[in-house]
Amino acid sequence: MTEKTTHFGFQEVPEGEKAGRVRGVFGSVASKYDVMNDAMSFGIHRIWKDAMMDWLAPRPGQRLLDVAGGTGDISFRFLKRAGRGHATVLDLTEPMLIEGRKRAEAEQMAGSLDWVVGDAMALPFEDNTFDVYTISFGIRNVTRPQEALNEAFRVLKPGGRLMVLEFSQIPNDLMQWAYDLYSFNIIPRMGQVIAGDRDSYQYLVESIRKFPDQETFLGMVRSAGFENAKYRNLSMGIACLHSGWKI
Repeated sequence: MTEKTTHFGFQEVPEGEKAGRVRGVFGSVASKYDVMNDAMSFGIHRIWKDAMMDWLAPRPGQRLLDVAGGTGDISFRFLKRAGRGHATVLDLTEPMLIEGRKRAEAEQMAGSLDWVVGDAMALPFEDNTFDVYTISFGIRNVTRPQEALNEAFRVLKPGGRLMVLEFSQIPNDLMQWAYDLYSFNIIPRMGQVIAGDRDSYQYLVESIRKFPDQETFLGMVRSAGFENAKYRNLSMGIACLHSGWKI
């Protein structure tokens, strides 16, 4: 029987290989990941993450699961907004979590944070455990995103909230062309100069182009069981927030 394949950037690879390749990408760039995010987006990723928190409106005492949470950006923001709560940062790549633990915020919030190595498609948590599930610029790297959404639904409590922040598609052909020109010609070069790794950033650019558009992904959120599902474009669709509720 032929093994199923999936995309790794513009390459087709066996499904069983993708997680290892993704670990290789993020393990390679972990120490420069936050610097590269600022360089690639001119700092705008911080505005997008703040917009995510604005819509999410964290409340005191909530338990967050931040999947593909990497260096903790979303969890730190969540805990600051909530004032009192708990965040579990889960990532496939341990070097990313190690970098997160080094950040000053991690020391200040140590009592409210857990760091877990794990797979978005097979979360090591009981059903109905968390109030909020977030995944920021991570779901496009999951081998089977629908399974990750199904797992999000499983581990959320009734009344729990899903929030996905991901790169998306600009609904204007000319602007999408200009953005592609920047992405494919500049970002891999930045990766070479700043992180010493052109190939990983070439993959990241390609992975954005392979991810479903806003309406298609909205259908996947609904298929996982989430209700009142909707999305908001950020920066004209360069990024997009998807939200859903477990009723």
